[in-house]
Amino acid sequence: MILIQDKLVSEELFEEEFVCNLTACKGACCVEGEGGAPLEESELQVLKQEFKHYKEFLTEEGKKELKSQGYWIEEEWNGEKIWSTPLMDNHGACAYVVYENGIALCGIEKAWKAGKTNFRKPVSCHLYPIRVQTLKNGTEALNYNRWKICSPACSNGKKLGVPVYQFLQEAIIRRYGEAFYAELDEVGKQWRGNKHHNI
Repeated sequence: MILIQDKLVSEELFEEEFVCNLTACKGACCVEGEGGAPLEESELQVLKQEFKHYKEFLTEEGKKELKSQGYWIEEEWNGEKIWSTPLMDNHGACAYVVYENGIALCGIEKAWKAGKTNFRKPVSCHLYPIRVQTLKNGTEALNYNRWKICSPACSNGKKLGVPVYQFLQEAIIRRYGEAFYAELDEVGKQWRGNKHHNI
């Protein structure tokens, strides 16, 4: 792990290559998995307040689930509250998912692209495959998360030569700001340059 500002960053963000290939994966990350997308506490009221702006982009099934379960699910993990997006019938697809040409997409993000809401989508979705873990001392650790459904993205990233952190530039800037990304990029270029020089 490398300390950048006050964040611990896994070297895998520089080493691994990743570019989403929705044509191949069909947006499986919005459909598969045991739980919904992790939510930050600051996003909860935004999901509720912005619903009137993005609801027209959701499926009828999704809206029914949100009415039944709420805009988020609250659970306890190791004594701490955590929040996530609801799933359809408590399993499978995220309640906010929509389908376009057989590809699963985020209904909230479709509303954002249409200029209907200022909230793009949960930041955990935007940052994926980076997963952020808050350590006991309060430090945030940015790790690379491997998931077999993302193998097309790994192949695509390798083909294009794009490391994880560069693919997620926009999401990282959204979460941590321009200055953090600039430092991250400098470290990443040095790290990749040294690695290739040593080969």
